[in-house]
Amino acid sequence: MKTFKSVLPKAAMIFIIFSVVCGIVYTGVITGLAQLLFPDKANGSIIEVNGVKYGSELLAQQYSDEKYMWGRIMNVDVSTYTDKDGNRLMYAAPSNKSPASDAYEQMVAERVNKIRAANPKMQDTPIPVDLVTCSGSGLDPGISPAAAEYQIPRLAEENKMTEEQVQTIIDKCSEGKFLGIFGEKTVNVLKVNLMLDGILK
Repeated sequence: MKTFKSVLPKAAMIFIIFSVVCGIVYTGVITGLAQLLFPDKANGSIIEVNGVKYGSELLAQQYSDEKYMWGRIMNVDVSTYTDKDGNRLMYAAPSNKSPASDAYEQMVAERVNKIRAANPKMQDTPIPVDLVTCSGSGLDPGISPAAAEYQIPRLAEENKMTEEQVQTIIDKCSEGKFLGIFGEKTVNVLKVNLMLDGILK
């Protein structure tokens, strides 16, 4: 009993000290440094132009109009969640379908047909795989350069641009490997579409 009574105050003191250091001091310092050094990234990498917020460059948005670049397949649900005013909220998630399932095969086949119909000038050119499959998160903001370039003829025609102008936009919205080593080169779909609309320069 003596041992318990002598250990308990010390344990409680250590608990309080670590709670303050790790839960308040450390969190406050890191949050403050992030806001000071990387305010854009710390606040969600929101793309804002003239006071209008168009979305985060870290999250995909679904585009289906042929004048815009298309990203990966998104599984969007607008019937499950609502805000405090009863307005429907969009929710997206991975498909969780097995690549060996009939449902997945049907989804890919439908996407292939949609891509082919929207890009007739590409004829039998192989479709980059990321245009007909889901990502792990269901919200990938980027696609491969090959997937972006596959859509150039359609984007040029729909936006009354030359293919060279569209390629220049894609190049501006391309991001290299992290630290030059990790990941793959990607093209940010939201940025491309905002540039096609003339919102981003």
